[in-house]
Amino acid sequence: MKFSILVEAQIAQASAQAERQVFHDIVEQAVLADQLGYHAIWAVEHHGLYEYSHCSAPEVLLAYIAARTKRLRLGHAVTLTPGRYNHPIRIAERVAMLDILSGGRVNWGSGKGASRTEQAAFEVDPTTLDEQWREAIEIVPRMWRSEIFEHAGKHYAIPPTSIIPKPVQQPNPPVYMACSKPESIVVAGELGVGSLNFAGGSEEILRKNVASYRSAIARSASPPRRITNQFCSTPAALVLEDDREACEIGFRGARYHQEGLATYFFSPTRVVGPTEIDGSPLAAADLDKARAARSTPDGPLNTVIGDPVSALESVRRFQASGVDELIMVMQMGTVPHEAVMRSLRTFAEKVMAHAI
Repeated sequence: MKFSILVEAQIAQASAQAERQVFHDIVEQAVLADQLGYHAIWAVEHHGLYEYSHCSAPEVLLAYIAARTKRLRLGHAVTLTPGRYNHPIRIAERVAMLDILSGGRVNWGSGKGASRTEQAAFEVDPTTLDEQWREAIEIVPRMWRSEIFEHAGKHYAIPPTSIIPKPVQQPNPPVYMACSKPESIVVAGELGVGSLNFAGGSEEILRKNVASYRSAIARSASPPRRITNQFCSTPAALVLEDDREACEIGFRGARYHQEGLATYFFSPTRVVGPTEIDGSPLAAADLDKARAARSTPDGPLNTVIGDPVSALESVRRFQASGVDELIMVMQMGTVPHEAVMRSLRTFAEKVMAHAI
């Protein structure tokens, strides 16, 4: 199993100073992760999701991290791919440039950008969102493999063009897609791309999702398309020596993250500006319930929170379900930077070393 981290640039009680600081904190976290042997850092792309995610230019953040690290892979999780967000040519160019400068360390993930906040800001037509995304994710890898690229589709008409530069990784960098529903997991497999999954549900549900992905991968296209057979899961994570401290900080952060997700992606209205996401500490009863649920066989499998013993137990459950890569969300709005740094080190030394 591979172990990575995901960053949202999430800020509880956002301010100009906090916004500036969070990016420097993320770079420091990435440098430490590189030193400790983590596989990758994945950065999201969101626009206008105040407090939930201030990471609107991941290509800049990842390029800066590339210059400060040696082995850490650099993941887009994800590039918003419909053309009003990013034209496919610009995606292909930027990813290839980063791949060159990083020495072939880029993973490219694609997504639709499903929040009302982002869609309205970029004038994206939600009725054609899936079509635009599907056409784009299929042509970007072809751009990397073609000396002269041309395409005549429903949403993109590209005359013969040299798409340059070309990436280091051949025939193309690994491709992934965001998966929030069981049907999108099947689509990922059929496209032959990695599946970036929100962690949630029971261990039984996770096993079924992995099985449906593997079955779909078996039906996917053959080379020259590069098959990325990777099922990834993104649990909230915080691992410290003291179990109660880890749970107090970690489950508070996990609730903040989940409520932020619901605020922007499941709200019937378009959310703009400061939110009412709950950043307060968990009540004692709620904390005890969350701690107890970690070891319940039928309970949710969506966190790696606690001391090293508890964290290793959670990791083993993900492994048993067939997950290839844990992309852990430690950088959550209410979690202090120093706690993230301690967690990175504790997980690497006390969990990762026993789980690989």
